Order: sequence, then structure tokens, then C-alpha cells
Amino acid sequence: MADMIPDNIVELHRRAVARFGGLVHHIRPDQWELPTPCTEWNVRALVNHVAGEDLWAEALFGGRTIAEVGGSLDGDVLGDDPIATWDRAAAASLELIEVPGAMAQPVGLSRGPTPGREYLVELFTDHLMHGWDLAQGIGETGAGAIDPEAVHAGREWFATVEDAYRRVGAIAERPPIAEDADELTVFLAMTGRSWDWRSSLPR
Repeated sequence: MADMIPDNIVELHRRAVARFGGLVHHIRPDQWELPTPCTEWNVRALVNHVAGEDLWAEALFGGRTIAEVGGSLDGDVLGDDPIATWDRAAAASLELIEVPGAMAQPVGLSRGPTPGREYLVELFTDHLMHGWDLAQGIGETGAGAIDPEAVHAGREWFATVEDAYRRVGAIAERPPIAEDADELTVFLAMTGRSWDWRSSLPR
């Protein structure tokens, strides 16, 4: 797994967070309940999930254990000002991730102590794929386009864990795609996503 983690994973993650944050700031008040490609989450639930991940990252990179965090980050973490909450969570997690030595520092995950860079590549890929979800959900498909370097890095790493994610039900089955599909479409399919996701919404 570690061999597929790019050397510039911190920079790639920073860019993925910035893109997601830019989309959060595009959410209109009437869009929080809109559906997203993550069929179980509307826009608010999707942002809540990613903000929650950043709050977890702040805690774990800050040296806290899962037991110490407990259930404090369960449920809704966005509160009455979801955009401000997102901004605080993203900034706090990035501050710790970018501390010199953080990528080699063991992080206490449920699977045991894990080098920071292995945890970060998971966070990066999640921000990457959910950034696409959020853009689709709010109709900002031209805003902050995913850069090819990030897509390539996400695809390369996710290929090493795709089967494991699917076995535990974390992602849907691969949808059919054309043999000559571009790399973003391939990456999305690997994560169980499709450009025609709206066709499966209740009518």
C-alpha cells in the first residue's frame, strides 16, 4: 500500500481540501437537502461526514486515541453554521498534518498504529471522491475541477484497496464504463460512482 502513496501526498491533500472547501462555500441555503451520488447522504450529511473526518484527523494527528475521542464526533458536527464549522475543521486538521514529521508519526487507528502518510492518503482520497459528489449534488460541476494529478494519485492508491473496501460494503459495485473511459471516469467507477447517478434517484 505505502508504495503507491505519492511523495507529495500532503500537497495533494491540501489541494483536495481546498477544492472541497470552495464547493462548501458555493452551497446555497436551499441546497443543503439536495441528493448526492452518495445515495444515503444529502448535501448536509455529505459535508457533515467530511467535516467529521477532518475533526477526527485533528484529534488523531494531535495524539489522541480513538477511546479518548469516544462518541464526541458522532452524529451532526456542523451545528447552526455548517460553513464556519467546515472551515474550522479543515484548517485545524491541515495545521497538524503539515507539522514536520507528521507523516512518519504513528496514528492510533482502529487497525492499530499506522504511519501518518498511510492515514493521510485515505483522507486525501475521501476528500477527492466526495468533492466530486458535492459538486454533482449542488450542480457546480465546473467549479474547481479535479486536477489530473490528484485523479491519477487517487486511482493508483485506490486500486490497492478497492477490493477490501467493496468486501466490507464501503463502496458499491463498479458500474459499466467504456473501454476508453478517461481516468476520472475509471476512478469514479472504482469507487462505485457513475456520471448518470441521478437516473437511480426516486421519481
